[in-house]
Amino acid sequence: MTVTSADKIVLSVEHVHKKIGKKMIIKDVTFDVREGEIFGFLGPNGAGKTTTIRMLVDLIKPSSGTIKVYGYDVNRDQENALRYVGSIVENPEVYTYLTGWENLEHFARMQPGVDEVRIQEVVDIVRLDQRIHDKVRTYSLGMRQRLGIAQALLGRPKLLILDEPTNGLDPKGIKELRVFIRKLAEEGLAVFVSSHLLSEIQLLCDRVAIISQGSVLAVGEVNELVSQNAEYVIWDMEPMLEGRTILSKFEGVQMVESVEALLDDTIIAGMSLNAVVTQNGEELIPAIISQLVKAGIAVKGVNKINPTLEQLFLQMTEGENIE
Repeated sequence: MTVTSADKIVLSVEHVHKKIGKKMIIKDVTFDVREGEIFGFLGPNGAGKTTTIRMLVDLIKPSSGTIKVYGYDVNRDQENALRYVGSIVENPEVYTYLTGWENLEHFARMQPGVDEVRIQEVVDIVRLDQRIHDKVRTYSLGMRQRLGIAQALLGRPKLLILDEPTNGLDPKGIKELRVFIRKLAEEGLAVFVSSHLLSEIQLLCDRVAIISQGSVLAVGEVNELVSQNAEYVIWDMEPMLEGRTILSKFEGVQMVESVEALLDDTIIAGMSLNAVVTQNGEELIPAIISQLVKAGIAVKGVNKINPTLEQLFLQMTEGENIE
């Protein structure tokens, strides 16, 4: 989706700080989340993601700053603010000795206006209708995650907050969850997702905030952020040294030496021993190939690496480990 300034802001976080003891663990965090978008909160474990989420749902108080949901201050008007919020902080809280339906009935009793009709609605939304009357102990991790989301949706929230929702899921479960969350956003729900899985966030989210050591380093649309990052090209040539010399002298081409700090491990694993990595625009590739061929260099392969959030994160944090 393309988010515009005209879109309604559901969650507004402004200049939030959190100090525990003498240590400031959240430092001037500011961002907003809008109707119908999936907003990613991205950072390594220990960056401050869960602490921030706990403040969003009033489990802990910020030391300073404001958090508002539909204009209601979470700390001063909790009842009005939090009635718009559904959340799963860390792991879904479910009773494994009960059925999925019994779990939802239990949580429905805590919220006004949630009847059996609404329970059936959320069961259909999360596609658990075939297994909802089975004991939760028989559920897969992905099914438990969907039951937790069903629980969070019971009160018809406008904002769904998910803390590391893909933790422990296999690739199939992650893909199913991604499709499911997108469907919720298309129906107008604002979805806030925290994660340390950069590739998943890039596939899932419309906008992201990147957090490291308690500070937000960047906020913006995913495509805009990654487009600011460098494009890399992997050249497989023979003889490699002669080809490298030509590349190094080509105007607009920058040689990349420390690829380990810039490229994904899976990409590095697939590179040949004769591979050379450069930073240059895609438009230069045909001219470079032509010059290499004229010099008698056998060009065995040319692969353009699209910019990723992982590359952006590593550059912003000077190589801090996302895990």
